Amino acid sequence: TDAAVAPTSTAAPSGRLASAAFDASAKSVGGGDAGAPIGVRTNFDALALYEPSVITDAAGKATIDVTLPDSLTRYRVMVVAVNGADHFGSTEANLTARLPLMVRPSAPRFANFGDTFELPVVVQNQTDQAMDVDLALQTANLRLDGPAGTRINVPANDRVEVRFPVSADQAGTARFRVAAVNVNGNEADATTVELPVYTPATTEAFATYGVIDDGAAIQPLVAPTGVIPQFGGLDITTSSTSLQALTDAVLYITQYPYDSSDGYASRIMAIAALRKVLDAFDAPGLPSADTIDAAVARDIAGLVGLQNDDGGFPYWDRGRPSEAYNTIQAVHALVLARDNGYTVPAQTLAMALAYITDIESHFPAGIGQQGRDALSSYALNVRALAGDRDTAKAASLWSSRGTDMTLDAIAWLWPVLDDPAADTTIERLFTNRAVETAGAANFATDYGDDASLILHSDRRTDGIVLDALIAKRPQSDLIPKVVAGLLGGRTAGRWDNIQENSFILLALKRYFDTYENQDPAFVARVWLGDRYAGDHQFTGRSIDRVRMTIPTSDLVTAGNANIAISKEGTGRLYYRLGLRYAPSSLTLEALDRGFVVERTYEAVDHPTDVSRDADGTWHIRAGAKVRVRLTMIAESQRTHVALIDPLPAGLEILNPALATTPDVPADPAAAPTGADWWWYGTWFDHQNLKDDRAEAFSALLPAGTYDYSYVARATTPGKFVTPPTRAEEIYSPETFGRGSTAKVIVEE
Repeated sequence: TDAAVAPTSTAAPSGRLASAAFDASAKSVGGGDAGAPIGVRTNFDALALYEPSVITDAAGKATIDVTLPDSLTRYRVMVVAVNGADHFGSTEANLTARLPLMVRPSAPRFANFGDTFELPVVVQNQTDQAMDVDLALQTANLRLDGPAGTRINVPANDRVEVRFPVSADQAGTARFRVAAVNVNGNEADATTVELPVYTPATTEAFATYGVIDDGAAIQPLVAPTGVIPQFGGLDITTSSTSLQALTDAVLYITQYPYDSSDGYASRIMAIAALRKVLDAFDAPGLPSADTIDAAVARDIAGLVGLQNDDGGFPYWDRGRPSEAYNTIQAVHALVLARDNGYTVPAQTLAMALAYITDIESHFPAGIGQQGRDALSSYALNVRALAGDRDTAKAASLWSSRGTDMTLDAIAWLWPVLDDPAADTTIERLFTNRAVETAGAANFATDYGDDASLILHSDRRTDGIVLDALIAKRPQSDLIPKVVAGLLGGRTAGRWDNIQENSFILLALKRYFDTYENQDPAFVARVWLGDRYAGDHQFTGRSIDRVRMTIPTSDLVTAGNANIAISKEGTGRLYYRLGLRYAPSSLTLEALDRGFVVERTYEAVDHPTDVSRDADGTWHIRAGAKVRVRLTMIAESQRTHVALIDPLPAGLEILNPALATTPDVPADPAAAPTGADWWWYGTWFDHQNLKDDRAEAFSALLPAGTYDYSYVARATTPGKFVTPPTRAEEIYSPETFGRGSTAKVIVEE
């Protein structure tokens, strides 16, 4: 399109904008009788039509009915005609959908809490006469920082851009509606747009859990300082079942962002198995059961789409080498999904089962004996779940390897064995190998260099052993201690990585199904200081939970106080105290916990397009291309690394993989290796270029310094809060690093 001309605007007459732009007395779109409402355009679905067989009439004409969406755009129409075996021809033409008066907002794809920007709206006159146009804007969850409307003159066959200053002062979904009306005619147009406004990048959370058998519990609460009063609060949840203690772990599972094969499988495993008790996890931010069902169906489709022709599954992209552990876990997930009512393609499952039945021929090169034992045991366990219980192979493995195997390998193998002597030996082994305190127990095992090949962690081993103990020795005194150790070993209500959360949730579900058979009959009461917050009576076994929220503003007003929770009656009371807040500064300093990460912005076309103030604020010229350069230092070898760079809302990434993307200049600091220099021949195995962030992943990262860059275009003028770049080990996120929060100003 042509460059937008500067608007010449004057204030609209009082009341004119409301009545002309939004009320039912407004003129209709594209002309018509005065008094008809404006038709608001809302359907912007993509249009694609394929008619494989259309017969012409005797005059050689054919008619095809097409319903266009509300998009004002140009369509390409291509026709091929065939008559007999040797007569054919083809042609094409363009079809433009337009209105005499068109309004086209150009909103950014997202915003961050704290952003202020100019919302561009282009008003286009497609007639041969100039128009005086009233333009009006309505917003929800997006604050207008100027007039809600204006009157402009749009020359004949021309366009004018008008910018409305707005601020994103609340997280959620921002919606706006913009309407234009010809003052002296019947032409009008209106459209609606919505965009996500993300939670402040510096949001922090803390949760603590407790159990009351008799009496009351007191939890001191220090009043938050230096926070945004309008955001967050203290959530107090009470329940007669410890299912509620898994809230944050389930939230972590549902919100896990990485679409690798093990990521898909872990989400499917946990949510499919917990499908019948999802109502127990009613918490802020948790999707509905229907939404979760749809998400599981999408994950199944995504996982199925990764399967290779050999039946195995790679990490990221179909066609790359299949991974033994990932394939076993994928089968585990698909079997659980099938058994819990989800649709799983039979051919996919059959091919994958054939792969793991002969898992020994797919061992990774260089894997040690302990890793081999674990893969063989896990494959046997999953085959048994699928209905193919191979006790002979299990007995052979136990006979040859026995207690020389690691604990999780033995735990996977145990349910497949039919050997009372082995049962006694394994139970004694777990008892002897447990590290116990008065109230908790855990296990430790070591795979050495094989750990990364099977995504091992000690916490996951605890979950696998617990599941086996409940299945084979439900009377074991060790079981409640392992549960206590797992529940006490969480950070912010969950475990460290997706593997731990999925396997532990599977084990705890078995625990709850097996042991929670109490019939509660008690009243729970809650106080904040001397303020009575509420009560709830629990009668009979149920998953009812009561949640009350005290806003952050009330916590600030109350000052330091005690939270008191009491129980009167029989049964056990479980409670959760969750505090959510956002520091008012909206900034974070850089932090090194295993990675050093830095981000800079560089001009692409002209050196003056990008500059930086002494205080670190970045200035980028609107419309300019900018190279975002990330530097990451790994202090020692790391495995399964994710590098994530959030984008300022005023920038859009130019993805060179898309045919419609203009030429993206090569990084002068990189050594091109062919047409796909931006993807292959790099330190990372996979990358995602999304609306709001760029991501790069590496399965194995030796110690060293690494560069990553991409090109974006500055599209929206404004002042933008940009969350820090961060790097983490996906399966050991306590090993991480982040840069500092940046302020980016896009200006003319």
